[in-house]
Amino acid sequence: MTLRRFVFKSQFDGLPKHSDFELVEEPIREPAPNEVVLEALYLSVDPYMRVFARNVPTGGTMFGTQVAKVTKSKHPGYKEGDLVVGHLGWASHSVVNPDQVKSFGGEVAKPYILPDLGGVSPSTGLGVLGMPGNTAWFGLTKLCQPKPGETLVVTGAAGAVGSLVGQIGKILGLKVIGFAGTDEKVQWLEDDLKFDRAFNYKTVSVTEALKEAAPEGVDCYFDNVGGEMSSDVMNQMNTYGRVAVCGSISAYNATTPVLAPIVQPTIITKQLTLTGFVSSRWKDCWFEGIQQMLHFIQEDKLVVRESIVEGFEKMPDAFISLFTGDNTGKVVVKA
Repeated sequence: MTLRRFVFKSQFDGLPKHSDFELVEEPIREPAPNEVVLEALYLSVDPYMRVFARNVPTGGTMFGTQVAKVTKSKHPGYKEGDLVVGHLGWASHSVVNPDQVKSFGGEVAKPYILPDLGGVSPSTGLGVLGMPGNTAWFGLTKLCQPKPGETLVVTGAAGAVGSLVGQIGKILGLKVIGFAGTDEKVQWLEDDLKFDRAFNYKTVSVTEALKEAAPEGVDCYFDNVGGEMSSDVMNQMNTYGRVAVCGSISAYNATTPVLAPIVQPTIITKQLTLTGFVSSRWKDCWFEGIQQMLHFIQEDKLVVRESIVEGFEKMPDAFISLFTGDNTGKVVVKA
C-alpha cells in the first residue's frame, strides 16, 4: 500500500501555481511503538497557508491540517477507528508519533481526537467546528467585545471565517454589514445568513456604502482583507471602536508591497483598538469554542456551507481557488 503526498516544491511568486507542488508516492511503513497510521478523510486549504509558506522551507510535505482516521495504533492514547484533527500536511496517509507532531510554526501540536459531533459531518472539524470556527468565535467575542445594538463590519464576509463572524454577530444582537466579491455572494449573505446589509466591494465605494448602511458609524470591524478597504472601514468607525485583524488576503499574492491610505490619524483621533491574532492564542480553551459553535448548529442558529472538492489530487486546485474568488464558505478536499 502506498501513500501520496504533495511536496512544497518552490516558494510562491504571485498567485500559487500547480508547478509549486509535486505529487509523489511511497510505501506506507509499519508503525513503531507509540506511532499510529492515519488515513486522511478531509484536508483543509486556508488562506493563511499562502503567507506562512514564506517561512517554511521547500522540499518537504506541504503543511496543513486534516481530519484523519486511525487505521493502526501502537500508541496508548489512540485506538483504531478514532478520528483526529492534526497538522499532518498534504498527505493521504501518515505514520507518526502523535506526541511529536509539529505545526507549520515548529511547535508541538499533538493531534486531538474529534469530539462527538452529534451526527454533524467530521469535515466540519476543519471549518465551523475547527480553526475557522474558533477564529470567528474568539476573535469576535474576545477582541471586538461586541455589545447588543452595535454595528459590526466584516470583510471577506463570504469566506470560511467571515461568514461565521457575521452570523455570530447576529446571534449576539449586532447590526452586521458584510463585503464580498460577487453579487451572488452578496445575495447569499443577505438572504441566507441574514446580514443586515452586504455589498460587492468591486462595484461600490466602501465609504459611500457604509455612510448609507451605517450612518451611526461602525463599532466593531473584523478584518480579513487589509489594504485600502480596511482604511476605508476604519475611517467610518466610532470613537473607541475595536478592530480584530485576522487576515490581509488582498496582499497575499502581491509581488510588490501593497500601499493603502494612512490610518494612524484615524486610530489616534478615534482611539481605536487594533489587535492582530492567530487562533492558537486560545489553544487552552479550544474545545470550549468547538462546543459553543456546535451548540449554535444544534439550535439552527448557524448556516454552514462547505465547498467540497473531491479527490486528493485536487489539493492544489482547491488551494488556488481561495485566491480567485471561486468559492463560498469553507473549502475542504475529500480524499
